[in-house]
Amino acid sequence: MALIVGITGGIGSGKSTVCSVFRLLGAPVFEADAEAKKLTNTSSVIKTGLIDLFGNDIYTTNGTINRKKLAGIIFNDEVQLRKVNGLIHPVVRSEFKTWVEKQNAPYVVHEAAILFESGFYKMMNYTILVSAPENMRINRVANRDSATPEQVKERIGKQWSDEQKRELASFEIKNDNKELIIPQIIRIDKQLKDYGKIW
Repeated sequence: MALIVGITGGIGSGKSTVCSVFRLLGAPVFEADAEAKKLTNTSSVIKTGLIDLFGNDIYTTNGTINRKKLAGIIFNDEVQLRKVNGLIHPVVRSEFKTWVEKQNAPYVVHEAAILFESGFYKMMNYTILVSAPENMRINRVANRDSATPEQVKERIGKQWSDEQKRELASFEIKNDNKELIIPQIIRIDKQLKDYGKIW
């Protein structure tokens, strides 16, 4: 079976860019966050669970999740957030296992914003943290999402810090405009393809 490489990073760190380079190098990429969004609308287990928790109007009349309402409930409520994650994560995990078995590559990439927080990292052979200085991340996200720096700071504050993630990561890609990221990624790709490990 393929080696599994988990990639994570705080909001605005550039993890999606890093994953798109891995994809160009031939690595299949599983985007856990996008998959979770999709499954929220398609999985009967998740739908039933969310309706039980929050009532029928957590879904719109066309059967898709009412994102605004759900975000309003879980953004400042740790207990409800844990309940929602407890519903979604097992379904995403099972989807990922099925997906991995279908891949034919030396390694696959699992991209997730909360790779460590969710415990998903335990399924990985290696984990990579994509990091960038906070001010750089704030500027990137503020420009990308038309958000204020304060709003971005609040979102950053809800995620684990890079220091916490660093303790669990096998490797770090620095996306700070000092060291080019593509050579860092190519080096990792070569190590994985030639030796089946990152270092």
